[in-house]
This record gives sequence, structure tokens and C-alpha cells, in this order.
Amino acid sequence: MLKKFLLSIFLFGLVAACSTTPKDTADSSGSGSSGDFNTTTTSEDAASTAAAADSTASDFEGIISGSYEDLVVNIGDRVYFSYDSFELDDDAKELLQHQAAWLKQYSKTSIIIEGHCDERGTREYNLALGEKRAQAVKNYLSGLGVIDFRLNTISYGKERPAVVGSTDAAWSQNRRSVTVVQ
Repeated sequence: MLKKFLLSIFLFGLVAACSTTPKDTADSSGSGSSGDFNTTTTSEDAASTAAAADSTASDFEGIISGSYEDLVVNIGDRVYFSYDSFELDDDAKELLQHQAAWLKQYSKTSIIIEGHCDERGTREYNLALGEKRAQAVKNYLSGLGVIDFRLNTISYGKERPAVVGSTDAAWSQNRRSVTVVQ
């Protein structure tokens, strides 16, 4: 009886410890600094800092203009493909036109275009198809006036699925290219 009581208390304590939330909610992505290192400011510095913040802030609070998060939230980073295809449909072309305009706006930004496939097919076949998908996106963006040296491609084939599963819905989400800001 005493063992059951002690075990119950132990399990209760374990569950209670697991249910607490951490107090530190800082972003651990490593994409920014942790604070302001210049502690002496003048009114001119404060005005220029505020102007810079206005010019780099996105429509969404906390998102820096020209960042990967800005691209994802305001434009979109994914183009989807039909089965066994690397042809761009009208939806893909429309999204890529918006990406090209965004890339022209942020002319110092370079991107990596990732080519992905669903799980069907051999590893080698999917790597080749993923490369063709990434190249199709690169060629389209280049045709819209984005300078080639800012566009890099990589194929992951079926190695990095967005959705795990062997269903049509999962496969359709995995046949994609993803634009990632470097």
C-alpha cells in the first residue's frame, strides 16, 4: 500500500514537472541579436533607429523585411507540382512572379531553391526529378529578371518530406519546391 502511495506521488510530481512552461520565450533560431549593445544614445540616434525600424518592419509585427519569414508570410515559399512532373502550372507562375518582385525589392538577398519529391520512385530518380523542379523555378525567376548568381538550387528528392504518409494528400504536399532565403 505504501509503495502504491509513493508511486502515485512520484508520478504526480513527474506529471506536474512536465506540465510547466519555460519562462524564457526568446527565439532560439539564431537569426538575430539578443539585445542592444550600444547603451549611449542621442536623440538623433533614436530618430535614425526608429526610421530604420520603420523601413525594416514588415506588415506583421516582429518580422524583418527581406527575411525568410517575410517571404513566407507575405509572398509564399512553396510551389507544388503534379505527379512525375516539373512543369509549372498557372498558380506556380503567379506565386513566382510575386517572389521575383520581392527578390527585386531586396536586391542583396540570395536564395536556395530546394527540389522535393514524394516517396514513390527510386532515390536516384527522385533526386533527378527534384533537381528538374528546382531548375524549372530558377529558370522562371531568371526569366523574370532575377540575376542568376542570386539563385542556387539543391535537390533533396524524397529525403525531406513535408508530410509523412503514403496517401495522395501527403504525396501532393511533398511534390514541391521551396524557396529559402540565404
